[in-house]
Amino acid sequence: METVQATGFVHFLGQTDAVGKTILGLLLLMSLATWYLIVTKSLTVLFERRRSEGFLRAFWNAPSIAAVESQLEERHPDEPFAHLAWHAVAARRKGNDEFVTRAMRRVIDEDTARLESGLTVLASVGSTAPFVGLFGTVWGVYHALVAIGLSGQGTLDKVAGPVGEALIMTALGLAVAIPAVLAYNGFVRSNRLVLSKLDAYAHDLFAVLTTGSSIADPGDVVPLKPALRGAA
Repeated sequence: METVQATGFVHFLGQTDAVGKTILGLLLLMSLATWYLIVTKSLTVLFERRRSEGFLRAFWNAPSIAAVESQLEERHPDEPFAHLAWHAVAARRKGNDEFVTRAMRRVIDEDTARLESGLTVLASVGSTAPFVGLFGTVWGVYHALVAIGLSGQGTLDKVAGPVGEALIMTALGLAVAIPAVLAYNGFVRSNRLVLSKLDAYAHDLFAVLTTGSSIADPGDVVPLKPALRGAA
């Protein structure tokens, strides 16, 4: 019974040195950053998706671009599609078709950068956390073996406990990395879908603005330009 009480994470935390505690603190910070980004970006994606669906319904049911412009002036655009429409309409008042194209491309690039914010942190945590945990395990095993060697008690029961405790660091590293990798892949896929829809909407919006035709169902509008994000 005493042996069981003398092993485990609490015992390991009490016996580890400053290096081990620093590694644990680093893993904790990685985990907090990961879950903060997961929660905040998930809520942002959910709310923006709802707002985008509402704006697109209102846009394609609007009688004219003037009506859309009036709607945008009443409420500042707070999601990618309304943001794009706002700047495209403003650019159309100030310049020619090329000016509109540049303005729309710039807005899409800005939204791309905004959507990708935080993904570098998730990717970094997902790729480095297992190695940080592994380093903690190696350091813990080394620390335990040195202590056992100094004590002169090298029996199996004296070695297995500290070594087993050191493996906790590897498990913690994996526990931090797995959510980060899954979240990164999920957000990358979500961003890819949003940008694909934004590109398609940009074509339709450009066609409506440059031809001066009334707003129709997006399937009835023929794209007049190549992909805006790839246009020269």
